[in-house]
Amino acid sequence: MDTPNNSLITPDARMGLAGAQPGAAATAAAGPSLAGGADFGGFTQRVPMLNQFRSNPRVPLIVAVAILVMVVAGLVMWSRQPDYRVLFSNLSDRDGGAIVAALQQGNIPYKLSDGGGAILVPGEQVHETRLRLASQGLPKSGSVGFELMDNQKFGISQFAEQINYQRALEGELERTIGSISSVKSARVHLAIPKPSVFVRDKELPTASVMVNLYPGRVLDEGQVVAIAHMVASGVADMPVKNVNIVDQDGNLLTSQSAANGLDASQLKYVQQIEHNTQKRIDAILSPLFGAGNAHSQVSADIDFSKLEQTAESYGPNASPQNTAIRSQQSSESSETGGSSIGGVPGALSNQPPQPASAPVDAAASGAAATAKTGPQNQRKDTTTNYEVDRTVRHYEQATGGIKRLSVAVVVNYEKKVDAKGNVTMTPLAADKLAQVQQLVKDAMGFDEKRGDSVNVVNSAFSADLNVTPEAPWWRTPQMIAWGVQAAKYAGIGIVGLFLYFSMVKPAMKRAFPPPPETAPTFAAPDELSLLDGPAAEGAKKLDEDKDAEVSLLGHESKKAKFDRNLDYARMVARQDARIVATVVKNWVSDER
Repeated sequence: MDTPNNSLITPDARMGLAGAQPGAAATAAAGPSLAGGADFGGFTQRVPMLNQFRSNPRVPLIVAVAILVMVVAGLVMWSRQPDYRVLFSNLSDRDGGAIVAALQQGNIPYKLSDGGGAILVPGEQVHETRLRLASQGLPKSGSVGFELMDNQKFGISQFAEQINYQRALEGELERTIGSISSVKSARVHLAIPKPSVFVRDKELPTASVMVNLYPGRVLDEGQVVAIAHMVASGVADMPVKNVNIVDQDGNLLTSQSAANGLDASQLKYVQQIEHNTQKRIDAILSPLFGAGNAHSQVSADIDFSKLEQTAESYGPNASPQNTAIRSQQSSESSETGGSSIGGVPGALSNQPPQPASAPVDAAASGAAATAKTGPQNQRKDTTTNYEVDRTVRHYEQATGGIKRLSVAVVVNYEKKVDAKGNVTMTPLAADKLAQVQQLVKDAMGFDEKRGDSVNVVNSAFSADLNVTPEAPWWRTPQMIAWGVQAAKYAGIGIVGLFLYFSMVKPAMKRAFPPPPETAPTFAAPDELSLLDGPAAEGAKKLDEDKDAEVSLLGHESKKAKFDRNLDYARMVARQDARIVATVVKNWVSDER
């Protein structure tokens, strides 16, 4: 019974045993060859290992995954590469070497461009790196300021001291001009004459400034005038007209108009007057006609002349009672006549006095005294000086006065909608146009004595006048930046997917192939013939039922195959348990 029972092992089990025997035989056959090949330097050992490495289906998977990881990591690192900005440019070789050494010492990444003339560092570290290098005194070839006067040698001559002072002053001006945003660097040359004790021999200092601007940058007229005033204010007795400014292309930036006072500030003041007047006119017309239906232009004539005048006038004097007295002088004198002793001292003049006689009455005595003394002479002089009617006037006219204003206003036709919804454009009435003109005069501050003029015109506007084209949303700078960022990451994702589907997925299929479909494990017809009694009849009946089912369906699914094998095993176990015990016994003995 053992022999027929052993033949009940399923065909899959027998195929496994048959496959194991050639493998064991191959191993036994390869054993002597490997043992014999070990005597030749291990070459024959390395060849089978190489063949085994090549035949391993997981090697392509490992290589593909490694390449994918390397590519994705490289793309991510490339996308996160810092944006390098210029730290210093136009450096000498000595300063460049010192700065590079300082950057290497501080572990700061850097790049060289323009043949080593410019040093670039990450954009977020530019300012911090400049401060660090400035604390170390780098770069050293820049302009020097008043620190040149710190280490003066003892016994230096006056000429050398004057030259050092001039160099320090030039360096300070260069630093100040270089701090302007549009100026990359600047050079200042001062010509300071030697002072003289004679006024007629006095010479005024002059200055020449050369500015090196950044690419694409320009200095407007106001900035040029500001630089000229700054240099003139930094040097004693230097007028603004003695400062000349030149750019790196040799263009003279200063002009005679700036030296004469006609600078950009005056033009800006004129534009401000015109803009404010136009804004007031538009603000009062917009509620009447709507936005865009009334436009105005203003032209202002501004007087920038500076006038100083002094006038002195004299008027006729008024009555003395209403006139102030400046000074008054009075003098009075009196003289009385009579006999008097006089003459040359001598006998005649040394006569004795006459005897006194008492008068009869007072009147007689007075008359007698008067007759005796003789006539009286009195004199009184009075001098009075009055203030003169004098008027002194000093006129100083402020600059920037408005000489004349000219305003032009154009108003669109009035829109009217009828009952049917039709829109028609009709001109304004004469009275309404006159009201508009009066409103414009009041808004601008019309002055007829000044010669102002106002012109109001009513005309139909073009249909395209109020259309203001706007840039599409996808052309805004923010959307462009987002698009560039999204395209960068989308490119990384596309590359990753391409590598996955072209390398990783095929390698995974080769490394992990799908399990092969197992053949039906039913007993062969010859094996069924070995079964005796009801077991053979049940097995034959089960095979006939399954064959009928397969013929009806046209195919047999995996679940059907499994159910068929399971039913077959259960049927054999129920009909003859000795067969199952024998199969299990053979399995246990094979494992030993």
